[in-house]
Order: sequence, then structure tokens, then C-alpha cells
Amino acid sequence: MALAEVCGINSVVDFGYSREKNKIDDEIEGYTRNFTNNLQLAVPPFVNPAETLGRIAQGTDETGKHLKIKFDHGTTTLGFQYQGGIILAVDSRATGGQFIGSSSMKKIVEINDYLLGTLAGGAADCVYWDRVLARQCRMYELRNRERISIAAASKLMSNMIYNFKGMGLSIGMMLAGWDKRGPGLYYVDSEGTRTPGKVFSVGSGSVFAFGVLDSGYRWDLTDEQAYELGRRSIYHATHRDAYSGGIIRVYHMKSTGWVHISDEDSKDLHYAYHAEKKAAKAEPSTSS
Repeated sequence: MALAEVCGINSVVDFGYSREKNKIDDEIEGYTRNFTNNLQLAVPPFVNPAETLGRIAQGTDETGKHLKIKFDHGTTTLGFQYQGGIILAVDSRATGGQFIGSSSMKKIVEINDYLLGTLAGGAADCVYWDRVLARQCRMYELRNRERISIAAASKLMSNMIYNFKGMGLSIGMMLAGWDKRGPGLYYVDSEGTRTPGKVFSVGSGSVFAFGVLDSGYRWDLTDEQAYELGRRSIYHATHRDAYSGGIIRVYHMKSTGWVHISDEDSKDLHYAYHAEKKAAKAEPSTSS
């Protein structure tokens, strides 16, 4: 019985479970409030989290100034409008610094049948807030008996995450959809930015994707040309950016809703494009 007392066990029947259960429930309620309200996150125990978190340092620079925490992020996502709707293309590599955590991360979230969101930044942050947005969009639809507009959904997302500005969120997402006004494409991030546009690329590989995207983008692209442009842009980003890679996913947003076009491994695309390039070089010499 001495061992039972040391372990906090009351009796043979109870085993202290009820006491331990109450303790766990109290901790959950006290420290993780989003179990009861998914729009309320537990903030760090500081008087002013936004100000205090900025003082947390990873060291000092050459002048002795404290360096703020800097998280390494890596991804490549893009979206563009054309005459046939909106194309979204993403990679699937999730990294933590130099470590590849996953090669099959799904970076396009299907919020509803007419609204898609992409992930860039902190994967957990993006997935969580996309799920919250999906709930809010569904509640709007039930209350008003019509789908929420893309502008309203993006504004809702921007307002929700702006409340946590400066508290460590890392979000850079695109929202693409179709409503009664037509197609809509917005960029939203954790700094409160909300920007409508026709062409976006977000992530560490976006500079490489933009090089291909800008050279091949036209409003009058056919569907197949648009798919190939998105696919090729992401491929070249994965080829040059170590933090991007894996599976290249392509989605098409139409007036009838989104359509999943393809999931192709960037390795397979590399060999396919290499063979295509080799054949193109050999063609002139064959004809002569």
C-alpha cells in the first residue's frame, strides 16, 4: 500500500482516476480555450503577448541587438485567373528548417464546393484557420440560404487572423472561388494583408515560379495550356528551391465548382520535361 500511496492511488476500486480526470479537465479549460470556443486561442501568459513575444531572442547580432525568432518556411503555391476560371497549383513538401517533415502534404484545402484555400507558412496555422473559415462559411450558408461571396470569405479570414497579429502566426494563403459575381482570387496573410488579384505565387519558391508564370501567362489560355503552365511553374520552383518538392497538385475552379485535375510527382515531371527538351533539340538535325 505504500507504493499505492506514493503513486496517488486511493483504493483498489477508484485508482485515483476521478481526481486525476478533474485535474486534466481543469488544465484543458485553463490553458487551451479553443476546445470550448474554436475562435478563441489561448495566448501566452504575458501582459502584452504581441510586445513580449517580440523580445524573445535566439541570440544577438554583431552590435549586441537581440534577434527575434525567425522560423524557416518553404513551399511554392500559385494561382491565376484566365478565361476558363482559376487555376491553383501547389507542391507537397513540408519542412522544418533543413528537415523534410512530409512529402505528401495537401496544401489545397477544399473549404466548400465553390471555395478553395492554399497553405503557405506554418502548416498548422493555415490548416486550423481554414477549418475555422469552413465552419463560418457553412454557418453563413445555413443562416442566409445562399453561399458566402469570395470577397466576404476573404474578409472574414483577414479579420479573424488580424486579431492575433504579432503573436507568432505564420500564414500566407490564397482563397479562390466562384460566386454570383464570377471568379475571385484573394491573397490573405497573418499581417492583415488582403489583396485581390489575377496572378499570385506564395512561398519560398515563388520567385522561381513567377519566372515561368509571367513568361507563359495569357488571358486566352485554353484549359490544357493553363494546367500545363501551373504544373510547369511549380516544377521549376521545386527544381531550384530545396524547400519545395514532392507531388504537384493542380485544381481548376469553374462556375460549376472546383475540379481536381492532377497529382503528379515532380520527379516524374523532371524526366518527362527532360525527354521533351532532348527531343526538341534533336528535331532540327533530323529534318536536315
